[in-house]
Amino acid sequence: MLAALVVMLPMRASVAAQNTAELSALTFRMAGDELRSRIVVMFDGEPKAQTHLLERPHRLVIDLPETNFGFDKESLEPRGLITEVRYGLIAQNRSRLILNAKGPFKVEKLEVLKNESSAGYRMVVDIVASSNREFAQALASNTNADAALDAGEAGTSPGISDTLGSSHQFTVMIDPGHGGIDSGAESVAGTLEKNVTLAFGRELRDELMKNKDINVLMTREDDTFLRLSERVRLARQHDTDLFISLHADTISHKDIRGATVYTLSDKASDDVARAMAERENNSDASAGIYNEEAPVVHDILMELTQRETHSFSLNFADGLVKSLQGEVNLINNPHRFAGFQVLRAPDVPSVLVEIGYLSNKDDEKLLKDIAWRKRAVERISHAVAKYYTLRNNVQAQP
Repeated sequence: MLAALVVMLPMRASVAAQNTAELSALTFRMAGDELRSRIVVMFDGEPKAQTHLLERPHRLVIDLPETNFGFDKESLEPRGLITEVRYGLIAQNRSRLILNAKGPFKVEKLEVLKNESSAGYRMVVDIVASSNREFAQALASNTNADAALDAGEAGTSPGISDTLGSSHQFTVMIDPGHGGIDSGAESVAGTLEKNVTLAFGRELRDELMKNKDINVLMTREDDTFLRLSERVRLARQHDTDLFISLHADTISHKDIRGATVYTLSDKASDDVARAMAERENNSDASAGIYNEEAPVVHDILMELTQRETHSFSLNFADGLVKSLQGEVNLINNPHRFAGFQVLRAPDVPSVLVEIGYLSNKDDEKLLKDIAWRKRAVERISHAVAKYYTLRNNVQAQP
């Protein structure tokens, strides 16, 4: 349940103080998704804000002079990265706004701007999903930790120093496509894509876990619905070194069959790839969830971190195709490109693998065959092991 007000002083003192506060926070707005969110707060005067981070849950704390809050309750409903908003008097002459997040994040921008066409000021906060390690580093350097403790909030957790000191293990995240209310594609015989990808994902996880040098995670391990942006957020949170999204789609050409490996591009390699990306990017809408602002793939590709990330994605995709050749049936030109939103993490090498097409009876039969799946996951695991060696060699270079 959304807690709209936090009062750390007796109620009488709080009410009296609010009547004399010189600053008012008039409106609160949020927009974005699980990867990037913007918060805009309108004030009647210029707020002198101080910020710091807290953990468990991940929070951004904004301390203000004593402030009257006039927020509309509906504007505080969870959205994007933000799961809860709290505000109120925290001490004499001091108020606090607390934003709880779904996971680790970084504050990309926080600025106070004078309104151009009306009186007052606006505070704009942009937060971006990040990794546990990045958040721990920011938290460790938090110069306001003592102030947070004095105000009664939990400070840094005992595990922070351990997090910073621990060595990162090469991590692969397996993403079984669809799930829950989003069944994905369905064959003529009634086979559901969400079940095929989950079964295959579990078997791939078990095969990869045989390599003690590789840490294996899954975005979902049961019949759960996840937004596309949430899948990407999870990959970023865990400092994932390789993200593999699994799908088994249907297409109008029932004679087309075989595995396909996709990487991110703002321009699709062909009509089949374009149609595939459009369907997959519509997964949220099929569950009744609509994004206010669809991210532009071209802009994502222009990010500096994406250049190296994209290179690694291409390298793994090529290696995966080579590993599958001769062992698993592949579509013609098996490495293809399209604007898949699930591949848009700028710092996580990512591929989407169509392990087969449920629109083709032969592919459907293989996807349900235990022996075939075993062979396929072994070849994917082999490609991951080779990619792991490549990444180690690159990181070892001066």
